[in-house]
Amino acid sequence: MNSDSEIVDAVYSAKTDSKAADQLIERYLPFIGSEASKIVKHPVDRNDDEFSIAMIAFHEAIGSYSKTRGPFLKYAAMVMRSRLFDYHRKEKRHRFHLSLDTPKEEESVPPAALADPKNREEQYETREATQWEIEELTKQLSHFGVSLSDVADNCPKQARTLAACKKALACAREIPGLLDNFLETKKLPISVLSAESGIEKKTLERHRKYLVALLLIYTNGYEIIRGHLAQIGKGGKGE
Repeated sequence: MNSDSEIVDAVYSAKTDSKAADQLIERYLPFIGSEASKIVKHPVDRNDDEFSIAMIAFHEAIGSYSKTRGPFLKYAAMVMRSRLFDYHRKEKRHRFHLSLDTPKEEESVPPAALADPKNREEQYETREATQWEIEELTKQLSHFGVSLSDVADNCPKQARTLAACKKALACAREIPGLLDNFLETKKLPISVLSAESGIEKKTLERHRKYLVALLLIYTNGYEIIRGHLAQIGKGGKGE
């Protein structure tokens, strides 16, 4: 199975057939292991947690893939990268807390030597993964005629407008076929969103570039960027 069309056909079959999905995953186990090793920067075999996470992410990619997302294997690699990075980040936090909870008489190293959750290695890995996501998002946005600076300039400034955009985005994710059509045509269906969400068309049109970016972020596995947006949301900021 070498051609893109054959891979896509197999993926679409696997979406509704669990046996076909298992066979597809089995066929691409070498690819999964190779990509996982590249992502975590050390050899990964089938007994490692990272391999299991990558395999689950591959299965997730099968379910969420559409032809408009480009080559399947590239998309699957992106999903695996996001899931493995998230796992790696949580593991580091967990190990740090375990170190803090170790009774003093059991400590083998002085407290000053405990791993800092914001040490240079983790900062480097976070910066590298963030840069990768930003580069991928920038490429995707360019297909829609949108740049990151456009998005920044187009963000809602008022809480009421931000709430309206959030409502439209939630609605977009619920309308069957809308996201696939959005990715295929590279056009935001303003009229449909307005009719379904009750938000005025002029509001949606005024913030079209912002809505395009958010739809791409929340449907393409940008784990770090989504996490950052969630933190901003918790802070109640509309910037």
